[in-house]
Amino acid sequence: MPKPVKTPQKKTKAAKPAPAGNALDIGGVPVPVTNLQKVFYPKTGFTKGQVIDYYVRISPYLLPHLKDRPITLKRYPNGVEGFFFYEKQCPPHPDWLKTTQVPRSEGGEISYCLMNNLPALVWAANLADLELHTFLHTAPKIDRPHFVAFDLDPGAPADMIDCCRVGLRIKALFEALGMQSFPKTSGSKGLQIYVPLNTAVTYEKTKPFARAVAELLAGESPDKVVSNMQKSLRKGKVLVDWSQNDDHKTTSNVYSLRAKDKPTVSTPVTWKEVETALKKKNAASLVFEAGDVLKRVEKFGDLFAPVLKLKQKLPTLAALKTAFAQSRRP
Repeated sequence: MPKPVKTPQKKTKAAKPAPAGNALDIGGVPVPVTNLQKVFYPKTGFTKGQVIDYYVRISPYLLPHLKDRPITLKRYPNGVEGFFFYEKQCPPHPDWLKTTQVPRSEGGEISYCLMNNLPALVWAANLADLELHTFLHTAPKIDRPHFVAFDLDPGAPADMIDCCRVGLRIKALFEALGMQSFPKTSGSKGLQIYVPLNTAVTYEKTKPFARAVAELLAGESPDKVVSNMQKSLRKGKVLVDWSQNDDHKTTSNVYSLRAKDKPTVSTPVTWKEVETALKKKNAASLVFEAGDVLKRVEKFGDLFAPVLKLKQKLPTLAALKTAFAQSRRP
């Protein structure tokens, strides 16, 4: 397992109010904010101001994972119990906020926001963008994914513990291929596995590969794993969602808050933590709220940092099948 990576930047403190009183001074950039006392998570009393504070404090670890990555805003104007909407087209924004043009499949372009710096992150949080949904690629090379991702989604009564079991099977498979993989919680009910590539490859290669992995796992354990997206097939099983490996799909970014009862976060974890949770059948050990995550990064640094730089070549489908056979338990 790779050693935790400490981010070299200084610890980020809460932003200070600008003299005008209705803006935060973010490194000399005044970012307007409103309704900081508004409760966004009613069951815990977690406010909009606390949302912004979390994103300010986590930013040294989060921003490298957002750099040049087109982002879909998921806005909750009245908090997690109110209505929400996705916003691909970047809404009216300050001149200093960067955007990137992405072609629509049906023609034309969408101007996506880029969260490349702390002022942009605070600006988005003030718009009640609780969740950060990003692509697997960065601009301008929007056909080049940086990794293969698997979203493990349990269908009740399956739960996080079942996801741990499947996640460890994926880990073993990629180890048989001589590759590393990195787990994070979804911040909701499942686990997400990222396999860094950071080499020249396209979605035309990664998507069929991811689907092949999911189908092999489903064939091996048809009573526990499913690769078909049909909801009626998911009961009591873990869906290995391979479909996120697509240039039109986004997923919750690492360190993103999630709009659940509590301010839970999509959190990087170690494979040892996954193994321990499975052994003790302790799903709660893999649930982290904003405060927990801030403590974790101070202790461990960014456990997901290798995902950004580790170079690994996408295996062939033939190599995948061979490794799968080799990695199967007796």
